[in-house]
Amino acid sequence: MADAPPPDPKESRNHIILGTAAAVIVLAGLAYGVEWLLHGRFVESTDDAYLQADLVAMAPRVAGYIEQVYIKDNQKVKAGDPLVRIDVRTYRASLNQQAATVNARDADIAALQSQVVQQKSAIEQSRAQLAVAEANARFARSEEQRYKGLHAQGVETEERYAQAVNQRDVAVAQQQAAAAALHSAEHQISTLESQENQARAQLQAAEAAVHTAQLNVDDTIIKAPMDGRIGDNNARVGQYVQPGTRLMSVVPVQNIYLVANFKETQVRRMRVGQPAEIHVDALGDGPLHGHIDSFAPGTGAQFALLPPENATGNFTKIVQRVPVRIHIDVPPELAGRLVPGMSVTADVDTRQDGTR
Repeated sequence: MADAPPPDPKESRNHIILGTAAAVIVLAGLAYGVEWLLHGRFVESTDDAYLQADLVAMAPRVAGYIEQVYIKDNQKVKAGDPLVRIDVRTYRASLNQQAATVNARDADIAALQSQVVQQKSAIEQSRAQLAVAEANARFARSEEQRYKGLHAQGVETEERYAQAVNQRDVAVAQQQAAAAALHSAEHQISTLESQENQARAQLQAAEAAVHTAQLNVDDTIIKAPMDGRIGDNNARVGQYVQPGTRLMSVVPVQNIYLVANFKETQVRRMRVGQPAEIHVDALGDGPLHGHIDSFAPGTGAQFALLPPENATGNFTKIVQRVPVRIHIDVPPELAGRLVPGMSVTADVDTRQDGTR
């Protein structure tokens, strides 16, 4: 019997390498299976996710020419910082005109109040004159009655009695005139008070106009409503702007958040407060952390400009996506590097209840 040829060292080495590779593959598959069983099957992922911020478009409230632009592109600003100044001369002149109208209405009210005081003095004078007229009328009546008796006894002449009657009639007429004058004077008070009320209403209207003119003056300076950075700056000195003209945006990069669009089949176990792991494409560093903040009240298709009408025509079922807002715990060193629009991959661990 011939001796067996000695084993080829190269072939033995290949068997060892293949065996080792197979063992590694089996171990890797086993590790992956264990990881998926314990963790991976509870994690929902999507790369349809983008950073966002509640940016504010800055637009003037008044029309005019831009006199000065205080900021530059991408500049950091704080709430209340001036951004743009519009020519204020027209609005300042209007404010001065309305202020003069207020002064005129104040003068009208003061004049009417003075007339009321004078009219009250005239009323007192009319009352005194009425008292004199009433006293004269009483005296004339008594004289007429006395001469009437004397005339009946034949002591006084017809002429003297007629004179007494005439004096009585004159005194009564003077009493009536004095009473009418008093009534007219008292009625004039009501007229003056009505005029004063009208002047006060005009004063209130003038003060409202002053307030509006002051607002216009204040609105010639556009200020930042919040902390953030300037983006999309289109403001130029000498440019004529109308109310509502978009000049720039203030982006609150310090309050950036993530909107991840998960498939509707992925959100069944998601809850507010569940932790999320975030990978930002632009950074390439380790993951960021956050948690689910809220769910959109509808799928993205429902908020489209032309929502789908599935009840018409042929129907093909398409898996919809639900926007999920995720709060990001941004480290201080990355606060200035995260900007709206960046692409992100989001992983949500659904094992937790998510009660926050």
